[in-house]
Amino acid sequence: MAPNPLTETLSQQLTLKIKQKEIEVPMLPEVANKVMRLTQDSSSVMADLANLIQSDQVLAGHVMRIANSALYAPNTKLVSLQQAISRLGMSIIGEIALAASINSKMFNVPGFNKLIQNQLRFSLYSGLWAKEVARVCKRNVEAAFLSGLLQDIGRPVCLQAASEIANNLGLALTEAEILPLGNIFGRIIGVQVVHRWEMPSVLCDVVTWFDQYEKAGNSKELTMIVVAASKFAQYGFQVSPEYPILTKQELMAHPVMGDLNLYPDDIENLLEKQTNIEGTLESMSQ
Repeated sequence: MAPNPLTETLSQQLTLKIKQKEIEVPMLPEVANKVMRLTQDSSSVMADLANLIQSDQVLAGHVMRIANSALYAPNTKLVSLQQAISRLGMSIIGEIALAASINSKMFNVPGFNKLIQNQLRFSLYSGLWAKEVARVCKRNVEAAFLSGLLQDIGRPVCLQAASEIANNLGLALTEAEILPLGNIFGRIIGVQVVHRWEMPSVLCDVVTWFDQYEKAGNSKELTMIVVAASKFAQYGFQVSPEYPILTKQELMAHPVMGDLNLYPDDIENLLEKQTNIEGTLESMSQ
């Protein structure tokens, strides 16, 4: 197949912008940054998190709606953020707030908003799976969720950059033309994003070495957990065209499962959680 001239032009422009560190990185919402720091600080208290979330009325309403969903509060209605945090814990409320903050409104890609939403949905799904894989591996669940949530953040940033370049050149982009750019540049742009956002070093390692987890050094196990989570997210659930659905056989045969010492029984047990994870995804995506 002959190379697409438009894709080649955009690739050249993106390569130059990446090299010169001129990719426009969306600002991490201030409340998301503060939520992350509070939930990772052992000295913080519930009131601190409640006051922070309450400072953003839309976010507070979103958190309370999810906390009162059948998934989290099937029997008793929660009437305050303090009560929700007390019942569910700071880490879960923090996850809800982070997932709500990192959304498609951070990006401006006319004509591709649905594509961005699907990509962010896949990342959230990967983060939820990462928690379950981490539990089986007896590792830090919170670090796994955040790493899974942000491991593919470079894709929507790449699509925004490509869209802006095309617009400046007076060119129209199709989905078929823009998608391959995310595959090519998403990872390297993602590394720039998480460093610009001053994310924890272990998360930066996960994004950097996601495609070569054997080189991740002290972050190798967490990176493998997030890679495995992304494969569980691809099992039987196509979020967007660039993530083909995996069969159970393909999922079990992926090398990362063996590297994590996840045996077929472990994988089967994890797959039993799929319905609950999908329910959580639906609640947190609304």
